[in-house]
Formats: sequence, C-alpha cells, structure tokens
Amino acid sequence: MAKHIAVIGDAETVKGFSAVGLDIYPCDDTEQAARLLRNIADGDNYAIIYLTEEVYNSVEKERLRYAERLTPALIPLPGVRGSLQTGRKRLSSFVEKAVGSDIIFND
Repeated sequence: MAKHIAVIGDAETVKGFSAVGLDIYPCDDTEQAARLLRNIADGDNYAIIYLTEEVYNSVEKERLRYAERLTPALIPLPGVRGSLQTGRKRLSSFVEKAVGSDIIFND
C-alpha cells in the first residue's frame, strides 16, 4: 500500500500544498493540531507529515509518541509568518550528534 504525505498547519500556509497532491489539514489551535496529528499518524497511511513550525512546537507531547517510529517522519516547515528556526535547530542537533560538532551552521 502506498503511503501519503500530509501537511498540518494554519489554512493560509497549507492550502497551496493541495495543488501538488499533498493531503492538507488546516487547523488554528493547539488542541485541534494535537488531535489531528494523533489521528493521521496512528492511521498508518502517511510516510511524512509536515507541520508548520508553530504547530510542531505546540504538539511536543504528541511528537514524542512517534519519535522512535520509522514512519511517519514529522518534519517542521516555516509558516506564512516566517521561520522560527525550528527546522534549522533540529538539523543542527542531528549533525552535532553525528559528528560531534555543528559543521553546517557553526552555531
């Protein structure tokens, strides 16, 4: 069975992703975002779930449930209001764990 890609975030940010075939889940509050994440991640239909950085930061408890699972991959992306640097910080921490120092961003 083929797995899909989803995007969770504010309506203005996610609406364009439907044009390229991604499943969009607009939400405006933390409770709704947490509920959406649980529902779609537990359904085992998605390989990747993009979350706007605001949503990604607000659903930490739910994200931890899926941290050790191979799928779905939970990936932050900037919203229409701009980047909160969540993705950059996350990548930086992965690089630092892998090689012992941040050789990409040199923070």
